[in-house]
Amino acid sequence: MKTILVPTDFSPAAENAARYALFLSQHLRADLLLAHAFKVPAETRVAAQSAWPLEDYEEIRQETKHELDLLRHQLEKEAAKEVYPPVYQTRINGVTELGNVTTTIRNLVDHHRAPLVVMGMSGGGLVHRFLLGSSSRDLLEKATFPVLLVPPKPIPGQLSKIAFATDLSKTDIDIIHSLTSLARHFNAEILIAHITDAKYDPVEHRRQVDEFLHEVTCKANYPKIYYRHIQSMDVDHGLDWLSEHGMIDMLVMTHRQHPVLERLIKGSHTQKLAKHIRIPLLVFPPGVHDICF
Repeated sequence: MKTILVPTDFSPAAENAARYALFLSQHLRADLLLAHAFKVPAETRVAAQSAWPLEDYEEIRQETKHELDLLRHQLEKEAAKEVYPPVYQTRINGVTELGNVTTTIRNLVDHHRAPLVVMGMSGGGLVHRFLLGSSSRDLLEKATFPVLLVPPKPIPGQLSKIAFATDLSKTDIDIIHSLTSLARHFNAEILIAHITDAKYDPVEHRRQVDEFLHEVTCKANYPKIYYRHIQSMDVDHGLDWLSEHGMIDMLVMTHRQHPVLERLIKGSHTQKLAKHIRIPLLVFPPGVHDICF
């Protein structure tokens, strides 16, 4: 059975991400694993040789387990409120681990073979530092799995149109193939969006697009894939237009040397970038292939 990993610090933003993960899980026929990681406070170590008191560790572990149980029960109640029976009755479990957040997530993904990690875009404590600090950069640099970042405000429970921002790189074809396994569960459209400035060569661009779409058709056997060229002064403004007028429910990008994604990861929240994160942002690691949702 598939498992979606949901790191949490119990903040409102993290809980909102967990609710969206629940929505996805019911359609993907996947279970949820709520995960919380904590570190040993440095000030508890009197000397390098001294161990952290076992009773202190056990107290924190029990507290986080209690918080995880509360969140799990809350999600189970929300799932039970559905007017119509969900596609799949998600099983929800929780785990608390002592250690580094990034390492904990990677280990849990490997152990459970989770195809997806769902996190809040902002929050308090560990998740806030994880998303906007060095830990987030470390995870996205090393991740071999997709990470879905969910904005802090509630997201409608729908996924009818997914936009994939591409530079027409051949490696993106495998990602589109993986996206079809997600889209099929929702009968969703996949919009391939290529953003260029006014300096592009129309003839060369048309040839590149034709070759790219031909390979997409051969690789991804999915009828609801469409292409759109967005001409803009830069990628920022093009994504602004796509987010505001594209009527999309999710934006997908590949983690390569992309200035927009880099600014999001590093926490530079300009007004333009804020428009991009009003919808969930799915980030694929470079070189990924054969992800099955």
